[in-house]
Amino acid sequence: MIPLRDDAPRLTTPVVTYFLVAVNVLVFLFEWLLTPRSLDALLYQFGLVPELVERALHGAGVPLAAAIVPMFTSMFLHASWWHIIANMWALLIFGDNVEDHVGHFRYILLYLVSGIAAAVLHVLFNHGSQIPTVGASGAIAGVMGAYFLLFPSARVLTFVFILVWLPAWVMLGYWFLAQFLAGAATSISGGAPVGGVAVWAHVGGFVAGITLVKLFPVREPHYSFQR
Repeated sequence: MIPLRDDAPRLTTPVVTYFLVAVNVLVFLFEWLLTPRSLDALLYQFGLVPELVERALHGAGVPLAAAIVPMFTSMFLHASWWHIIANMWALLIFGDNVEDHVGHFRYILLYLVSGIAAAVLHVLFNHGSQIPTVGASGAIAGVMGAYFLLFPSARVLTFVFILVWLPAWVMLGYWFLAQFLAGAATSISGGAPVGGVAVWAHVGGFVAGITLVKLFPVREPHYSFQR
């Protein structure tokens, strides 16, 4: 399933969403200018490496900053053009409405906390892994979880062999279920994530997004739309 756009209205300019997209793109352009060796060093230092996090938490010769800082910095690094385009496209589709509903400050809080929750779950399910994990998908999964709860009846134009409008709860619910089942399958088999995708990070971010929206003070909707 590839989401193309949604039909949920908004009244405010999603300045935080645009800012996040701009920062991610600028960081990726910087990565693109590096030599392969320098890029590998950057990803290993600022990407999320479960083994380093575990060693830091156990005081095994790795500073605690090595466990905390990458949980933030890894959100702004991407491995390829396809990686960043897919992530930023999803953020633009779902982020504007969530930001419009919860407000700018709560939105950035939701984004960052969801990204951290995604990182924590990824580390828990990838014990001892030395592979750096990068990408904003865990934080964006939190935005998608919030959208799932706030705009279930909105429609998302989705490419599924053909173009079709799907209710948001169907499209996002299917996506979450696919991530969860993929994570469960790899955990049971003990293998690596399919395609190198950090599916447990997606699960953690999505659940965090739903949880945070539930914890935020209730805001009256300032618009409505009918089907």
